[in-house]
Amino acid sequence: MAHHRLQKSVRTVLVVSVVMLLLTACASAPAAPDSSVPVTLRVGYFPNITHSQALIGVSRGDFQKALGPNVTIEAKTFNAGPSVIETLFAGQLDLSYIGPNPAINGYVQSEGEALRVVAGATSAGAAFVVRPAAGIRSPQDLHGKKLASPQLGNTQDVALRAYLEANGLKPADQGGDVEIIPTANPGILDLFRSGQIDGAWVPEPWAARLIVDAGGTLFVDERDLWPDGQFTTALIIVSKDFLTNHPDIVETWLRTHVELTIWELAHPDEAKSLSNAQIEQLTGKALSQAVLDEAWSRMAPTYDPLPATLLASADSAFQAGFLKEKPQLTGLFDLTALNRVLQSQALEEIQTP
Repeated sequence: MAHHRLQKSVRTVLVVSVVMLLLTACASAPAAPDSSVPVTLRVGYFPNITHSQALIGVSRGDFQKALGPNVTIEAKTFNAGPSVIETLFAGQLDLSYIGPNPAINGYVQSEGEALRVVAGATSAGAAFVVRPAAGIRSPQDLHGKKLASPQLGNTQDVALRAYLEANGLKPADQGGDVEIIPTANPGILDLFRSGQIDGAWVPEPWAARLIVDAGGTLFVDERDLWPDGQFTTALIIVSKDFLTNHPDIVETWLRTHVELTIWELAHPDEAKSLSNAQIEQLTGKALSQAVLDEAWSRMAPTYDPLPATLLASADSAFQAGFLKEKPQLTGLFDLTALNRVLQSQALEEIQTP
């Protein structure tokens, strides 16, 4: 009889343990998309190494496999953040990889209604490169110089203006003597080679191209201007409507994004090779190995949107006059899905300031 009671007690403990394990698994596991309702997910990204998770995950089928057959991914590449925002405003884009300043602008212009930042994609990966012949060895040598940025008011343009202000200098359009010429990245390379500009603040891989292909010198690695050398360069945004209507799809995408990020950090050479192969397929031209290695050395894939650095960038954009008033960005981030994914993988959750 005592033996029978012991067996019964053991069975009870085992049953309770199994139930508790199942409940814990259900509580921590990311939600799976509803397989009964077909959904089209319209995704945007750039043919750029700062969007490496999208380059690899879309081409290799990682995202599609995770989402299942009832979710159709319609992927489209862009060359500039404002185009992404315009497409999202037009209701033709659901999720996109994008730079921080266009994300801020889209949020502010829509009065917080258009989009949410749901994850990070890349930390760092921007630099100020100068021509050796320009004689720029200190910030004060920038007086009277001609510099370039990829676009008026874009992330690197704001960074350049903030650097000038921090060093007591002003751009010509604000009464100073440093001329800033907004030019698309390929045009910057041409102007740099021909000596028509003295330097440029650009994202990777263009900083690496100015150094490797045009003989430039690294003047400022932007990592040196940020705590711990980290600042957000690329993010994932989702339209507010899509996030509200399909949180399960967004969470599944982010789970795959996190897995890809962790894989890239563990396999950088393979990640570089796969990213470069996709850049070649999308643009018709791969990066040279020297440029790829140089660029990759100054950036890191991440899922952390580094919120404090995004808010600092927004403040710099306001100080530079690109935002009419100091932006209220309290609703910009929605990291609920990302933190569920991180919790399910026993990774540290991310807090917003």
